[in-house]
Amino acid sequence: MAKTKSVYFCNNCGAESPKWIGKCPVCGEWNSYVEEVVSTKPTGTVKTAYHSEGGTQARPLHINEIKTSEEPRMDLGDQELNRVLGGGLVPGSLVLIGGEPGIGKSTLVLQTVLSIKGRRTLYVSGEESARQLKLRAERIKHDSPDCYIVCETSLEDIFVHVKNTKPDILIIDSIQTISTGILESSPGSVSQVRECSAALLKFAKETATPVLIIGHINKEGSIAGPKVLEHIVDTVLQFEGDQHYMYRILRSIKNRFGSTAELGIYEMRQNGLREVSNPSELLLTQNHEGLSGVAIAAAIEGVRPFLIETQALVSTAAYGTPQRSATGFDLRRMNMLLAVLEKRVGFKLAQKDVFLNIAGGIKVNDPAMDLGVISAILSSNMDMAVESRICMTGEVGLSGEIRPVNRIEQRILEAEKLGFRRILLPHNNLKGFDSSRLKIEIIPVRKVEEAFRQLFG
Repeated sequence: MAKTKSVYFCNNCGAESPKWIGKCPVCGEWNSYVEEVVSTKPTGTVKTAYHSEGGTQARPLHINEIKTSEEPRMDLGDQELNRVLGGGLVPGSLVLIGGEPGIGKSTLVLQTVLSIKGRRTLYVSGEESARQLKLRAERIKHDSPDCYIVCETSLEDIFVHVKNTKPDILIIDSIQTISTGILESSPGSVSQVRECSAALLKFAKETATPVLIIGHINKEGSIAGPKVLEHIVDTVLQFEGDQHYMYRILRSIKNRFGSTAELGIYEMRQNGLREVSNPSELLLTQNHEGLSGVAIAAAIEGVRPFLIETQALVSTAAYGTPQRSATGFDLRRMNMLLAVLEKRVGFKLAQKDVFLNIAGGIKVNDPAMDLGVISAILSSNMDMAVESRICMTGEVGLSGEIRPVNRIEQRILEAEKLGFRRILLPHNNLKGFDSSRLKIEIIPVRKVEEAFRQLFG
């Protein structure tokens, strides 16, 4: 009978220690060690059913000897997911999709694999029964003759099914429910997640089969399990959104085969997730003619430009201490912009509550939102409405100057396409820019004061 012992693993980097340590000596993280019960018997390796016994002897190659070619991509039939992945799914890649419970991770993956034609897919479910998946497939009205479903939590049995099915794409839902028999710890533990993900990576690279892994997130919002899981995989996608809003955002946090700045937007419906190809029209559906505290900003996420409605409310502090709240925008950056308004422009906001909201429930990180944010705040403070057919873009510096932004032509064309008549932008962005063919009026501004004069007279 094999003896058992307790070993402590770092939840952040996966380092091992025979006793509990307050600070990890490898990554420096505090209070990250958790106890796992492991077996003292000699551990083997997980059989992927594709590993050759003899193996091949590798030799170092000169960098000029290495042949490179464009990575072939699998079209997933979902333009949003294809763009976030960098053009499609790369054979042999390991993709991790994380998100909050009930946000729609399984729905997104299931409707994607059901819409793929000519590719055999194996969907391994460790959380739901086959009947539940069938009911979901009927609800989203997708059907595929090439999709196979198996409910299994043992990694060794999963590889047996893979060998029998020979799928083109493997789905694991979720990695926290899968366990291997070479470890005696429970599923979802640090050691189990690390060992199972390493075995799946080995299988993906040896067979050139792409593997999609669904993962849970913890209360801090990061992927549950050891941090080494995110280091092992090739791509990490975060599925975000508020359950009270219809929109879902798919962000790329890590991507070895594409950009991490891409963004995919979906609309949650009764029959599944719908791709939003033009989010600007959906984010600007409300008519705010004559209402103060609303400004339209031209932002870019990845290569996609879209116009976002920025809402602000400024009121006298009712309880003595002013409140600062921002939804969908960095609160620290909003506090910096408030300090610029007070120091450089002369508006006294220290004794007032300021609430900021990015409409639609999305989060934006583009610095070009600054001009729209301070315009909405000032509009609410003076109770004067911004003209409905004017939009703006520009980064605000600490001295009150409007700094240039990237891809200005794409922002202008997006505003023109949606019917805006005027756009405020940084003066330095006009160097070498031909605006004669544009129908929209371009208003260059150098400082915050100039922008306010153009907006409020």
